[in-house]
Amino acid sequence: MKDLPIVGKLKDELKKVERELRVEVPKELRKAAAHGDFRENSEYDAAKHRQSFLQARAMHLAARINSLSSLKLESIPKDTVAFGSKVRLEDLKTGGEVTYELVTPEEVDPKNGRISVSSPIGRALLHKYVGDEITINLPSGVKEYGIIALETLHDLVFKEKT
Repeated sequence: MKDLPIVGKLKDELKKVERELRVEVPKELRKAAAHGDFRENSEYDAAKHRQSFLQARAMHLAARINSLSSLKLESIPKDTVAFGSKVRLEDLKTGGEVTYELVTPEEVDPKNGRISVSSPIGRALLHKYVGDEITINLPSGVKEYGIIALETLHDLVFKEKT
């Protein structure tokens, strides 16, 4: 199976982070070190902090890539809401509709309906079927939805291939 789109994005970001760690930060450190005394050298301190941040980010990205790359499509349910699903919901009080796509934390974009599987709505939707009703306690109040349509990751991957 090919990589999920998010894996490609994470790999691109990892390349940028690694390049900055290998090329840009060493230049900044050499430039700052040329100023002498490290005790009062804010440029040197800033470069060292940036280096630490980038090292931690690179480790995090590598772990996420590894985790997402090892995700087996066969382990994701084909008929219930799971990671990668697009779910169309009907608000049982207003009749309005909303569509959510359950994504990784790196892909979250609530304005465009992309929510984390670990968000309150994402957790409430997991393992549900078309026709199920869910109740979600949100800070803004209780929401009740009916699941009216579902596209699983399997459906979406197959759609991409055709």
